[in-house]
Amino acid sequence: MNPVLWQPSAERRAHANITRFMGLLTKEYGVDVMDYSALYQWSVENPAAFWDLIWDFANIKAIQKGKAVLLDGDKMPGARWFPDARLNYAENLLGRCDKRNFAISFHNENGESQRLMYEDLYKQVSQLAQALRNEGIKPGDRVAGILPNLPETIIAMLATASLGAIWSSCSPDFGVPSSVDRFRQIAPKVLFVCDGYTFNGKVFNRLDQVEPLLKALPSIQKTVLIPYLYSEVSTVSKQVTLWQDYLADFPEDQPIEFTPMGFNDPLFILFSSGTTGLPKCIVHSVGGTLLQHLKEHLLHVDIHPGDRLFYYTTCGWMMWNWLASGLASGAELVLYDGSPLYPKADALFDLIDEFQINVFGVSAKYIDTIKKSGISPVNTHDLSSLNTILSTGSPLMPEGFDYVYGSIKSDVCLSSISGGSDIISCFVLGCPILPVRRGEIQCRGLAMDVDVYDENGQPLRGEKGELVCKSPFPSMPIGFWNDLDGSLYHAAYFEKYLGVWWHGDYVELTKSGGMIIYGRSDTVLNPGGIRIGTAEIYRQVEQVDEVLESLVIGQDIDGDCKIILFVILRKGVELTEPLKLKIKQQIKQNASPHHVPKEILQVTDIPRTKSGKIAELAVRNIIHGHPVKNQDALANPDALEQYKCIKELNKLKAL
Repeated sequence: MNPVLWQPSAERRAHANITRFMGLLTKEYGVDVMDYSALYQWSVENPAAFWDLIWDFANIKAIQKGKAVLLDGDKMPGARWFPDARLNYAENLLGRCDKRNFAISFHNENGESQRLMYEDLYKQVSQLAQALRNEGIKPGDRVAGILPNLPETIIAMLATASLGAIWSSCSPDFGVPSSVDRFRQIAPKVLFVCDGYTFNGKVFNRLDQVEPLLKALPSIQKTVLIPYLYSEVSTVSKQVTLWQDYLADFPEDQPIEFTPMGFNDPLFILFSSGTTGLPKCIVHSVGGTLLQHLKEHLLHVDIHPGDRLFYYTTCGWMMWNWLASGLASGAELVLYDGSPLYPKADALFDLIDEFQINVFGVSAKYIDTIKKSGISPVNTHDLSSLNTILSTGSPLMPEGFDYVYGSIKSDVCLSSISGGSDIISCFVLGCPILPVRRGEIQCRGLAMDVDVYDENGQPLRGEKGELVCKSPFPSMPIGFWNDLDGSLYHAAYFEKYLGVWWHGDYVELTKSGGMIIYGRSDTVLNPGGIRIGTAEIYRQVEQVDEVLESLVIGQDIDGDCKIILFVILRKGVELTEPLKLKIKQQIKQNASPHHVPKEILQVTDIPRTKSGKIAELAVRNIIHGHPVKNQDALANPDALEQYKCIKELNKLKAL
């Protein structure tokens, strides 16, 4: 087993929500579970009872719950959860705390801050909900936002959800084509935009994008502009109304009329990255999203009322939706807009101390970046409020675990988590009463029947294979938008293993019950018939001080796969033969000779999706002469140019 880096104290175990939940389980069902493993096993064997108990434990607000919890539980897809329930997502987020408590704290890279109490949040949601209702917005209508991570974005989403309408968003760094590719598919009636944003000290004006957007999206009936960069903004067309003007005609003391919705009615539309074609429009339900997020926030993250929850995210990533749901657990959301490394590398740690953040969420890439920058927050910041660090977006390497406990804080629950927009939640994540083991995600999520399969659909233990989920869960998508016969939905998740969710991650279930993720299945390398996860190579390359970032792909030559490694080096460093040898030796000695790349090439940029994930498939397509179908889905599509016609790769083909 991997070494234990952290153990929860007896006090933390005693006060954890999950401990209280285990007590409720014993009281209600007479089931005495002594540890997480037993609780997990009971939850996957008794899913209806588990989710019924979560509903009560989380104190879900609803017009009615209904007697039935799960119908057609043997169908995947096809299971139906709480078929008679009537509830509203926004009501559950707005009715959790004393209205005199803070609900949202906002900060941006320029040092501007704002705090909203629950009372103020409620008033603004009420005003906007009235305005949208006056606009004719009703259940099932779509409302979209192209916005930074602002309080107004949360307000717009909550107002939309209060009416039973469907919210969808992306961040303002998306160009017009990327935004149109997403929103034209779902035909929103109202669009929220901003005048621009800042990133890494640079100002990006977005006013010139409004007219092209409206021309390309004929479904838009009303556009609301939020003045973010400039306090005084004149409207850019007759179709556009300023935020303050849109709210002005509606009283702030009006109680919100929450529209009751079915548990399985649509709430959010999220989008796939779109790097292989038009983004898929993934539809998530009112009740499934709420119940799953409450389970994760309360039991896995251990959020208590008044805790301050932070996640570095844009509004185009599912972690924004996950963060927003923190209001349902009584958390104060800490929102941030801008570069996490500006104006200095430890800017986010200043934020922890300023707002007394308890749960701090970032990407694995961020942890690796600050590790390489040499900063040591344990020596420069207080961090006494911090009890949990969350990491996602890509696998967190074992050395990242070492860095957190050595250079950030020794007494903290480091929870690497993994799921995706597909389920708007996690398959594997953390637990406050479990130890943290080096390089491992702590556990499988409660009532998530997660397993590892080989290519023939047989379970694996202690070996690498495909991450699957064998039973239904509430946050499975309702389906894909406009996929009337469900064929696209079925093809995405259920074709590989009949009746089993295939997630596309290459993983290993450890003896301790944790999980290690080695990368995406579709980017697994196969030199000489040996399957290698890209994360196994990244882990070793990250240990080479001269390397800042890397990207690895497989080049198909004469029926075999040759591993090609691209590296971005520190300023002033050149890729010499001795450095290539150093990199290869690092990989060979700490992974295996099979992991050693055939060729190492220096590049100046690595293509990434809008959510910051390395676009390995795009580069693989480029070097094989295949088109990258939707370059607008990339944050930096220009980066692809240097991967075309690389002479060293052409030489390999000739060998």
